[in-house]
Amino acid sequence: MTEENREIPGTILFDGPMSTKGYPLNKMCYSFNSVEGREAFKADEDAYCDKFGLTPEQKEAVRERDVLGLLRAGGSIYYLAKFAGLLGLNVQDVGALQTGMTVDDFKAYLDSQGRGKSNG
Repeated sequence: MTEENREIPGTILFDGPMSTKGYPLNKMCYSFNSVEGREAFKADEDAYCDKFGLTPEQKEAVRERDVLGLLRAGGSIYYLAKFAGLLGLNVQDVGALQTGMTVDDFKAYLDSQGRGKSNG
């Protein structure tokens, strides 16, 4: 498959190369499953990022709380959900960020796609 066939407008494709690029970031985010990991991150974010070997791009996105930047830096939304939770964001907040909508507009969009529709 050529690169041009893999592009989906408005989507950051998470494929093999992105998985490799994001491995340290995703491994760090996975560590937030434990209370110890969350507390160590909160105590010294830079040291915690260094512990996992994040790239400068990834560290900057973490510092800026840039969820879209983290996706571009190889973050998997499934692991980034753990980081988003530390920031007090929920899945709808992240969905709004990804689509460029407000949270209320994103919720209304979701409602319009699944509620009140006839199944037959």
